Amino acid sequence: MEYANHLNEYAPAWSAAQVDQEVTRIREAAKRNHNTDVYKMCYSAIDLTTLSCNDSVTSVTEFARKAAEFYQKYPHIPNVASICIYPAFVETVGLAVDGTPMRITSVGGGFPAAQTFLEVKALEVAMAVENGADEIDIVLNVGRMLTGEYDEAANEVEVIRSEMDGDIVLKVIIESGALKTPDLIRKASLLSMFAGADFVKTSTAAVVMCQAIRDYYEKTGRKVGFKAAGGVRTAEDGALYYTIVEEILGKEWLTTDLFRIGASSAANNILSAIEGREIKYF
Repeated sequence: MEYANHLNEYAPAWSAAQVDQEVTRIREAAKRNHNTDVYKMCYSAIDLTTLSCNDSVTSVTEFARKAAEFYQKYPHIPNVASICIYPAFVETVGLAVDGTPMRITSVGGGFPAAQTFLEVKALEVAMAVENGADEIDIVLNVGRMLTGEYDEAANEVEVIRSEMDGDIVLKVIIESGALKTPDLIRKASLLSMFAGADFVKTSTAAVVMCQAIRDYYEKTGRKVGFKAAGGVRTAEDGALYYTIVEEILGKEWLTTDLFRIGASSAANNILSAIEGREIKYF
């Protein structure tokens, strides 16, 4: 399908200077959200992640088991939204969290570089879903974005989306560090949404992407979620992303259906901030 021509229906991206100014404003506003209630919401939005070459059935089982036991050990704190792992461990996590409401997220599509055949990407995603993944995280093709092959990049997302039922959540990772400019990051975000993404995800450029989500919603009426990943280490980091979403998209986006945080070490830090003492649970 042709997607690139729809980009002309949207206003251009802000300049880098405008984005920096908005980040400075929101960073100051985020101080109001340095409190336990916000930290609890941020904790509940975490996709608890282990994506290591050292992962094994044993280590992932233990990781997932601890997450499942959290419900009993900390009943006053809402648990993380999901556990995020490589496709080969989807079934392993499913066995460990069986009987809990926790969702299973799998990276896929040749993660993290996405530099493989589209057929391989689609098959990997299909296999992860077949094994029990509730949510799939893929990387938008950076090379195609950098060379202006926008339709091709979006069509990859469309093909992968077709490998899963409508109730499976698709998160598309925008490699903002590689795309660099607000213009390309905005285009990548919009193209992903055009092609069926339920979330767009980044380690930076949250302001640009949330603006794209807002503008897309105003034109289509479809709410797409935002996931922050890679830059969240402290409770204050979580509160900053919470505030970006709150300021640009509004409080109605501050649910785990529309806001996620990809994290591993941040889980302990946010939990410590909630409890007021150092906790190393994971």
